[in-house]
Amino acid sequence: MPELESLVPAGLIPEGLLPGEQGLLFGLLGLLVALLVWGRIRYDIVAFGTLMIAVLVGLVPAGEAFAGFGHPATITVALVLVASRVLADTGATEALARAVLPFAKRTSSHVGVLGGVGALLSGFMNNVGTLALLMPMAIDTAKKAKRSPATILMPLSFATILGGLLTLIGTPPNLIVSTIRAEQLDAPFRMFDFTPVGGAVALVGVVFVALLGWRLVPSREDGDSSETGLFDLENYLAEVRVPKGSAAEGMTLAKLYEKLGDSDLQVVGRLRRGKRTSPLPRSADFRASDRLLLEGTPEEIDEAVAEFGLKLGEGEGKAGLLKGEETELREGLIQTGSRCIGRTAAQMRFVGRYRVNLLGVSRQGRTYRGRLRDFRFGAGDVLLLHGEAGDLDDATLQLGLLPLAERGLTFGLKENGPWVIGLFAAAVAAASLGVAPIAVTLGAAIAIMAISGLVAPSRLYEGIDWPVIVLLGSLMPIGGALQTTGATGTIAGAILSVGGAWPAWVVLALVLVVTMTLSDVLNNAATAIVMAPIGIALAESLEANPDAFLMAVAIGASCAFLTPVGHQNNALILGPGGYRFGDYWRMGLPLELVVCAVAVPMILLVWPL
Repeated sequence: MPELESLVPAGLIPEGLLPGEQGLLFGLLGLLVALLVWGRIRYDIVAFGTLMIAVLVGLVPAGEAFAGFGHPATITVALVLVASRVLADTGATEALARAVLPFAKRTSSHVGVLGGVGALLSGFMNNVGTLALLMPMAIDTAKKAKRSPATILMPLSFATILGGLLTLIGTPPNLIVSTIRAEQLDAPFRMFDFTPVGGAVALVGVVFVALLGWRLVPSREDGDSSETGLFDLENYLAEVRVPKGSAAEGMTLAKLYEKLGDSDLQVVGRLRRGKRTSPLPRSADFRASDRLLLEGTPEEIDEAVAEFGLKLGEGEGKAGLLKGEETELREGLIQTGSRCIGRTAAQMRFVGRYRVNLLGVSRQGRTYRGRLRDFRFGAGDVLLLHGEAGDLDDATLQLGLLPLAERGLTFGLKENGPWVIGLFAAAVAAASLGVAPIAVTLGAAIAIMAISGLVAPSRLYEGIDWPVIVLLGSLMPIGGALQTTGATGTIAGAILSVGGAWPAWVVLALVLVVTMTLSDVLNNAATAIVMAPIGIALAESLEANPDAFLMAVAIGASCAFLTPVGHQNNALILGPGGYRFGDYWRMGLPLELVVCAVAVPMILLVWPL
C-alpha cells in the first residue's frame, strides 16, 4: 500500500503544517455534525458558533471570519430567494400549476403532473418556495379526489428537490459547487451546465415517484377527511348558553379563566343578539342568553358547565359560532425561521397580540391533546387558528406560517407579472450568455423591480431565508480551513487508501453515495461546502476530470430523501402528511438508488473522466 503522502497531489498539504491543526478541525467538524444531527439547536446558530470557535482556536484568521457573508455563493443564494418570492407573488407560477391540474385524474397522473410542474419551477425558483406554493394546492386537490394528502405530499417534495438539479440557480449546492470551481479551477459552471445530468436524473426521478414511488408511502388518514383537515374537533367543541342566574352571568373572560385555574378550556366565541365576537378579549363579559363556544377536552367542558351552571347544546349549532361571514378556520404550518419555534402557546399570546384563537396543534399528523398553553412549538407543527379573515392573514405573515389552504395573496403584483417575469428571464439569459455572473444579473433585475415600483422593498427582505444565509456565511470560512490545513488532502488520501486500486468511475460513484448519505443528515449546503473540495482533491489524485467529481457532489448534496431533516422540504411535509420519521426511506431509498443508477452513467457521458 503506498504511503498516504504519495496519494495526495504535491503542494496540497502546506509545508510546516502542525499535525494538531487537522485533528482540531476534524474534531470541530465532528461536533458540528453531531449538533446538526441532534437538531435541538437551530442549524444557523450551530454554524455560527462553530465559526467563532474556529476563529478563537486559530483555524480561521480573525480578518477572514466574516468573509463568508460576502462570498459570491452566499450573495447569489440570497438573490435567488428574493427572486423566488417575487415570482411567487406575481401569481404566474400558481397559474401554471392550475392550468395543468385538470389533467390529473388518476393518482399517478396527479402525482406526475403536480411533481412535473414542481420540478420545472424548482429549476428556476428556490425549491422550498416552490413546495410552499404548491402544497396548499396539493392538499386541496387530494381532498377533492378523496385521496390522503400523504399520497401526494412526499412525491411532491421529492420532485421539487429533484427539480433543483436542473440549473445553476435551482439549489444552493449547485451555486456552492460552481463557486468552489471558480476559486480552485479558475472558472465557474455556467447556467445550464448542470442540465444534461440533472435533467436526466430529475426526469427519471419524477417518473419513478409518479408510477411507483407514491405506492410505497404509508397513507394515514389521521383526520384528513374531516372538515378542518388535520384536526378533528368534533369531540372537543361544545356550544353552551348562559342562563339567567348562572354563576357566569356578569363575569368577565379574565375572571372566568381565573376561576378555571389550571384548566386548558378556551372560550372560542360569543353570540349576543345575533352578533358574533371572536376571539374574545379578556375584558369581554357574559350576560344571560349569551351563547358561547367552548373548546377543550370533554372533561374540561363538563367541569365548566357544572361549575358555572351553563346549559349544553342550545342554539344554532357549533358551526354557527365557529364559522360564519366574519370568522373562519385556518391551518398554518410553522416554517423554519418562524417566531413560534421554541416558544409556548402561552408565551405567544395569540388573542392579545394577533387577535386569533389557537384551537389546536398537530405534530406529525397527530392532534396534540395535552395542555395547549404549555405546548412548545417546533418547525413542521401545524396550528389550527380561528378568527376574522384579515386578522388571520396578518397573523400568518407575522408568525411566519405557511397557510395550508389556497389563499391567492399576490400583494398587487398580478398586473406587474409580465414585467417581473421578463426581467427575471433577462437576468437568466444574460448570465447564460456570459454577459455577467448570475449574482450581478439577478441583482440588477431586482434593483430595477424595486426602483420602478414593481415590487415593494419590504417584500424583497421577507423573501430571504436568513438562517440559510447565516449558515452559508458561517461555513464558507470553515470550508476554506479544510483547504488551508490540508484536511481535504488527508480525507482524499484516506478514501484512496481504501479504494486506490478501484477504477476512477467507482471512486466517483463512492463520492456520490457518501455525499448523498451526508446530505440525509446535514443541511445540503453544508454538505456541498465540505465535499466539493474533497471531490477536487480526489480528482487530482486520480488525474481525472474534476468536473465529473463536482457534478457528483452537486447531485449527491441535493438528493436527500431518507429523513425529514436532510432537506427543508421534507421537514415541511412532515406534519401535513402525517408522516413518521421512518416513513421517508420507504420511497427515499429506492429513489436514491435510481438517482445513482442514472447519475453515474450520465456524468461519465457528459463529463468524461
